Amino acid sequence: MMTCLRNSSLLYLSLVIGVSCQSKQQATEAVSSIDSALQTNATAILGSKLSEINAQSGQVIVMEVQTGQIKALVGLTRKDSTNYQPCENFSVWQSTGLMHPISLLAALETGKVKLSDKVDTGNGIYQVHGRELKDHNWHRGGYGELTVQEGLAVGSNIATYKTMEKAFGDNPQTFFDLLANMSYGKPDSINGIVSLQPYKITEKNITWNCIGYEQLISPIQVLTFYNAIANNGKMIQPQLYKDSVVVVNPQIASRASIDSLKKALVFNITDGLGQPAKSDKTTVAGKQGTIIVSTDNGNTVYAVEFCGYFPTDNPKYSIIVSINKTGLPASGGLMAGDAFRQIVDTMNL
Repeated sequence: MMTCLRNSSLLYLSLVIGVSCQSKQQATEAVSSIDSALQTNATAILGSKLSEINAQSGQVIVMEVQTGQIKALVGLTRKDSTNYQPCENFSVWQSTGLMHPISLLAALETGKVKLSDKVDTGNGIYQVHGRELKDHNWHRGGYGELTVQEGLAVGSNIATYKTMEKAFGDNPQTFFDLLANMSYGKPDSINGIVSLQPYKITEKNITWNCIGYEQLISPIQVLTFYNAIANNGKMIQPQLYKDSVVVVNPQIASRASIDSLKKALVFNITDGLGQPAKSDKTTVAGKQGTIIVSTDNGNTVYAVEFCGYFPTDNPKYSIIVSINKTGLPASGGLMAGDAFRQIVDTMNL
């Protein structure tokens, strides 16, 4: 969970003036990238959503695709049963439900997989090395046969794993090598964000890593990867100040693989479980996700997330919404996706 500022006004002040982790001389020279109106709107939307779904905490980060400039950086955590307060910890380190497209991109890079390939998800329960891998609709009989693109759109864990099995079955290490080559989990630090922790694999197991488990990553690092997808493969360093653009990786994957994944992320919004993020104002692409992040004292905490970008033909902004809540219902699309849509609808495009 997020560590909170005792004086909540300090967080906003540090973002606008740029005093965090800088000397006074540096602060006078730095110009914040934060859009104050967007910051206010995103804070209100996130706060309303957290209250509506009785969540513990949440983050919204809005980034400019071409420059990496952060236009809104919102963190809220529960103060009491009805109120939320600003939180300065943007290095929340946990599993992510937004891993499926990243795994698919790695699979596409092998040339062994394409979006139209068929994959049989059966009844929604699949035995892998003595453990059960389940889809969210297993109790309704599963999805049966799907294309790879359809599997992504319904968030099928089994479809993702079987796709990975086809691409990397004979050499799982290739998957982890590709993730490293694609700079997944970068950056390790961002000027103005305290204690951003490096991405970490807690156990190297492709079955669970490919759907977001057994790894620790922060929302801003996930956003950085999705922003690179929006940017046709160029990964840009996120920044809170209007400095020069810093390229982390000039091309995370081939343009053909990037284009295929972008097509799948659009399909997810038009025909998949990402439809709650669909905006009447502009075209969006992205992915929803729901994942268990802890089971402390019998209470299951879920991360419900959505990450996407817009407009799809010439992306200008990318946004991540990441919310932690205890218990069911938990839906990345219906909860985080809806907050994403509301934020998009407030923006001037």
